[in-house]
Amino acid sequence: MPKWQRAAICLAALAVTCVFFINFCNLVYQCGCVSLWAGADKHCNIHHGPKHCPWCSSRLTGYLVWITMAVSQTLVSFWPAPWRWPARLFWATAAFPLVGVILALPIGLYQGYWN
Repeated sequence: MPKWQRAAICLAALAVTCVFFINFCNLVYQCGCVSLWAGADKHCNIHHGPKHCPWCSSRLTGYLVWITMAVSQTLVSFWPAPWRWPARLFWATAAFPLVGVILALPIGLYQGYWN
């Protein structure tokens, strides 16, 4: 598979992450975040409420989570495996929620978010 195809797969997977990262945040933490086109963090509990979303309350944490997702998607996109493009696209895109859950649960537990 040519590198330009792997780059296109990487960009497509990263686009999904960019668009739906905030929705995933709400899915995991039920913090009130909505789609970018519907207000983004306008209703997030960082602006009101006793609990504060672990990703939104610390921008550094949110950025590091996003970067970790992006790096994992890039690695899958360019991994020297003999995958055809549909499988590579699937796994590069799937890295977003998989890595997200792996990171979200310990961060939420460490911060006592669900207590």
